[in-house]
Order: sequence, then C-alpha cells, then structure tokens
Amino acid sequence: MRNPQVVLDNLTSKSNDESYKYQRVYRNLYNPEFYLMAYDEIYPNPGHMTKGSNGKTIDGMSMKRIHTIIDSLKDEKYQPTPVRRTYIGKKSGNGKRPLGIPSFDDKLLQMVVKYILESMYESSFSNTSHGYRPNKSCHTAIKQIADTFNGVKWFIEGDIKGFFDNIDHSILINLLRKRIKDEKFLRLIWKFLKAGYVEDWKYHNSYSGVPQGGIISPVLSNIYLNELDKFIEEFQLKFNKGKHKAQNPAYKKLHQKSMRLKKKLKDKMAKGTLKEGEREEIIGSIKEANNRKMKLPSKDPMDQNYRRLKYVRYADDWLIGIIGSKEDATMIKKELTTFISQKLKLELSQEKTLITNSSKFARFLGYNIAISRNQQPKPSSRPAGEQKKVLSRNNSGKVSIYMPKEAWTNKLIEYKAIKMDGRNWRPMHRSALINNDDLEIITRYNSEIRGMYNYYRLALNVSGLNKFRYFMEYSLYKTFANKYKTSISKIINRYSINGVFAVRYKTKKANKTRYFYSDGFKRNTSIKADHTHTDLPISKVDLARTSLISRLKAERCEWCHAENVELEIHHVRKLKDLKGKKLWEQAMIARARKTIALCALGQGNDCHRKLHAGLLD
Repeated sequence: MRNPQVVLDNLTSKSNDESYKYQRVYRNLYNPEFYLMAYDEIYPNPGHMTKGSNGKTIDGMSMKRIHTIIDSLKDEKYQPTPVRRTYIGKKSGNGKRPLGIPSFDDKLLQMVVKYILESMYESSFSNTSHGYRPNKSCHTAIKQIADTFNGVKWFIEGDIKGFFDNIDHSILINLLRKRIKDEKFLRLIWKFLKAGYVEDWKYHNSYSGVPQGGIISPVLSNIYLNELDKFIEEFQLKFNKGKHKAQNPAYKKLHQKSMRLKKKLKDKMAKGTLKEGEREEIIGSIKEANNRKMKLPSKDPMDQNYRRLKYVRYADDWLIGIIGSKEDATMIKKELTTFISQKLKLELSQEKTLITNSSKFARFLGYNIAISRNQQPKPSSRPAGEQKKVLSRNNSGKVSIYMPKEAWTNKLIEYKAIKMDGRNWRPMHRSALINNDDLEIITRYNSEIRGMYNYYRLALNVSGLNKFRYFMEYSLYKTFANKYKTSISKIINRYSINGVFAVRYKTKKANKTRYFYSDGFKRNTSIKADHTHTDLPISKVDLARTSLISRLKAERCEWCHAENVELEIHHVRKLKDLKGKKLWEQAMIARARKTIALCALGQGNDCHRKLHAGLLD
C-alpha cells in the first residue's frame, strides 16, 4: 500500500491549479494505512468512548474492523449511521444546544475523507479564512485584523442564520464536483450529508446542513464559504479606489504656514535682520500652527477618491472593515445579502449583521474591536543622531483590541463560581468539584484561569483578568472549606506555602507541589501559528509508527501473550477510572496506558471478551 503522506502530498501539489480535476480519489479509501493514521490521531480524545446511535465506541478497535469498513466501501454498501443527538448547556447558561455524536466507524472514515479533502482544498483557500485550518486560529484572525484594518471607518459584523444547519446539499456537492471527478467519492459524502440523526429513539432526516459532530463538517463548511471569500475578493477589486488618501486641506494649510515661518526665521537670521523680540514672535507663531495642525488628521477623512474594503472570516463569523462612507457600508451589506441568498441559499440576519462606526466596538470572536481616534502626539523613538524628541501620532487610526468585561463575568457564571448578593457579585464554592481530590480541584481552577488568559492575551486590557483571578481564588478557598467543613481562614493557613495557596502531592519519583496560578496577565501578542498563506504540503502525522499502532499490528496479545492472533484494543476513558482491583487494571496502571491490546473473539484465549465478562483475572 502507498504511504498515506505521499498520497496526500501528491494531492496537495495540484490544489492551487483550479482547473485541475481530481480523479480516482475513492480508491484511496481502500488503503488500511490511512485508517491507522486516522486512529492514531483521534484515539487520545476521551469523547470517542461515548456511544453513537449504534451503541459502539472506539473500544475493540482492530484491523478486522478497518477491513470491514474497506470491504463495504468497495461495493458501495457502506452506510453511515444516523448521528445520536443529545443536548448540552450553552456557555451563556441560557438554554441548551444540540450535540451530535456519530458512530466511531463513521468518525474513522470521516477522518480519512477529511485528510483527502484538506489536501485537495487547503492551499486554495483564502488567506482571510481562519476557521478549522492548519496553522490558523482565532488568534491569527484577530492578528490579521490588527495588521490590516488600520484607518477603517465602518464595520460590518456578519451573521448567517443557522449556517451549519442550512448548508444546501446540492450546492455543496456541485462545488465539490468542480474539482473532483469521482462520483463514488461524491456519493459517499452525499451519504454522510443525508445520514440523519436519532433523538429520543426517533429517526429524523437531514434535508440540509453538514453532519452534526462530523469530522468532515468543518472542511465542507470552508469549501462552501470559500465562495463567499472569492466573491468578496472580486468585489474588492471593483470597490477599492485610489492609491493614496488625499492630504487634509486644513492640515496642509497649517503645515505650509509653519514651513513658511521657519523659512522666514532662517532667512532673517542669515541676513541678520531680526528685530528685537521678532524671533520669539515667529517661534510662537510656528508653535501655534503646529499645535493646531496636530489636532487635525493629516489625511482627508472625506476623500471620495479613496476607498478600501478589508475582510476576515473565521468559520461563519466574519468582519468587514470599510474605509469609506456609511453609504458604502450599506451598499456592501445589500450586495452580500443578495449573494448569500441567491448563490449560497442562506440567509443573512439583517438584525445581527450590524453596521458600526469604527469609533465604537464591533464584536468579533469574543473580542471588542475599535479604531483609535486619538490625535494626541506622543514622543517616539529618535532617529540616530537626533537629540530632540520626535512627536508622532502613531495610535491615530490604529486597531484597538479589547476583552469585554462580560467575557470573564459570564465565564464565572458558567463555572458557578460567583453569585449575586444584592447588587454585588460574591465568590461561591463549586459543589460539582467537592468530591474531587485536592490536586484535581486546584488543577481545574488553574487550567480555567490559564485558558481565559491564553485566549484574551492579545487584548490591550487583558490585565483586567486580575479581577477574574480574584473571584476564582476565593471560590477555590470556599470549595476547599466546604469540602472539609471548615473556615476559609483555616484552609488558607493549612495550604499556604510562603503566602501562596498550594497542594502537595506524591508521584512515584518524588514529592511535588502545585501552586495556585500566579503568572500574571501581561499582554502577549505573539502568534505561534503562522497566519500567512502557505503552499507547503499538509503534514498530517509523524510517519514513524506510534506505540499504539505498532502494538495493534504486532499480532501478540499483551495479556496471554498468544502470537499471530487478531487483536482488539481495549480503551478506558481515563486512567483514574481503573480501580486497580483486577490484574489487567494493575498492568495498565503500571504502564500508565489507557489501552491494552487483547486477542479478539475466536483468537488466542478470547481475552477481550473475557475482560468485558469479568473473567480475565
């Protein structure tokens, strides 16, 4: 079988040629190595121990399971299982949202399909698209706004009604057909789109939208909305006008006056014709002209011969910036409404697609975005050799990025770490954590604080998270106090080390201490992921065999040591779920593994069947 990475690299090499049509794509689904690569990537996620509508999970993964999928694909008898729909609470705490749980076999096959689709399309996607893409993130989207939206006068905040649930299947397949000349492959994707879902044991058809919880859904949605990206890129070419903004006439007039006065002073000094007090008078006039000048924008804000459109998208959230008039923004919104309705069969929410003056906040990916109007000059770094400070207005027209206060207050409400006491918020204990051990509790609080900081570290006011930390700290104290039925002061005295709350714990190698988060909240604008466009092939995994795949292919049971037998991998969700009462549990704990390779039914000693029957020890 061909090496999967070689296949994907070959697909990637053609992706920038939009006239190229991919053929014989479906045959790659017959390659077991693709499924092993997919299994290796997705098995660490404990969510794969959740049962789909067919009752199966990742447990019992085997080469036989892979070959069964491949055999059903060869005669096109593979039929995706309807997604099991459940509901989870919204982050806001108001209501619930649907969550789709596909079967594990569908997840495995969808991961292989995702590899193929990404290799064919990723390099051709717009640089303005940041959602669900390699080396892209919410941070790269915000960074691109910070880099490119300077001087914007108006924002358009995009909102498509129920995007993921309303994608038109026929339009999507026809978009895929432009690049893929393989009807077998397209029929398989059609099956996933039409698989439906099960709720309360009742089957429901899927008439539109991408599969809930589907691994292929993000790349399919990007293929769909790439049409929007291309439309806006073409629209930009027509809309953008002028090379440079004209100078502000009032600013120019004052600048010229200042220059004339400087020349006049220089000439008089050279000729020695300065009268008494005249030097001070001219210098005063120069300062007055410069002061008035620095209160004005240097460029004409009403220049009708200069327009620009800026655009950034993350999944179905997008933000447009307009250097132009409000009428321009209204016209663009109307054009987008028509395109999205007629070409994509989707609806742009007129109420939520807001046109906002850039002096006010636009909300994008949880951040507040505005354009600074600060005309106040500040000293900037001096050029080499100059002694005087240079005044400049570097902040005028620049993008300002802020963390909304409700971002951390809502998170505290979501965690149930605060409660309303009259008009004030008070920290409260978290009853859901009381039964956890001390290390788990402090680790949970630390990870939640660090998570908030990591997300909002680009914001100018990220230091505001000190208030978030304060509430979390006292919620932590109250949780410990409630757990041990004592007071906060006694808990602080018991756990503090040099004034910092900490939990001591033991490992096999040493005694250790975990301290409560104290790393601070300094603004950090570094982006680890590359937010520039790349044509490099997508590297899926390190092709060196991982331990798990090597064990699966070894054909040696890790319990009874039978050789040349078919294996099934037994999975547990978490190591702490193992009680250590059974010998096989002790073996997994000793190796710190959440998996064990056991001989399958009818092979060796039927170890996997015996494990589930409680007969293995």
